[in-house]
Amino acid sequence: MKKGNTRDVILHTASELFQRQGYHGTGLNQIIEKSGAPKGSLYYHFPNGKEEIAIEAIKLMGQHILESAREDLSEKDTAIEAFQHHVAKIADVFDGKACVDGLQIGLIASEMASSHESIRLVCKSAYEDWQALYTECLQRFDFETERARELAVVINSLLEGASILAQTNESGWPLRAVAKQLPALLVH
Repeated sequence: MKKGNTRDVILHTASELFQRQGYHGTGLNQIIEKSGAPKGSLYYHFPNGKEEIAIEAIKLMGQHILESAREDLSEKDTAIEAFQHHVAKIADVFDGKACVDGLQIGLIASEMASSHESIRLVCKSAYEDWQALYTECLQRFDFETERARELAVVINSLLEGASILAQTNESGWPLRAVAKQLPALLVH
């Protein structure tokens, strides 16, 4: 492990573990063991411990999803095509995989929202960023602002729920079902 990237290795390892096992199912010793980082470096880079690591991991996951979504949504000529393309790319990642890294914060959000305000707020911020991107995309395709905002929340909710089903089923089919129904949702 390079000295300069110890923090990143810890953060990526923690992100994967939080997505697979949740906050309570992931221990600091497990993060240290899986990352190969010395115990002291974990506390050096994250002096506030597990909660700080979780906050930074959620930010990392949120940014990863935002960047991928922005790219997906810019590649098509209509709102329906753009969102179907975006959902199809997410669906492909779920096929045959028991764990999908970097795609969701739903597990940690639902687990921690009522007990850790700082984690709830960073999850809320990630969801708001995704919804803002979806809103911008819909407005680009001439949806009125209020309708675009509402549809962004609906699409975000559909994707979160379908991602949980896709992960459970080890199949992108639930997301493909969402993509198939998007034309009915995205009519002007």
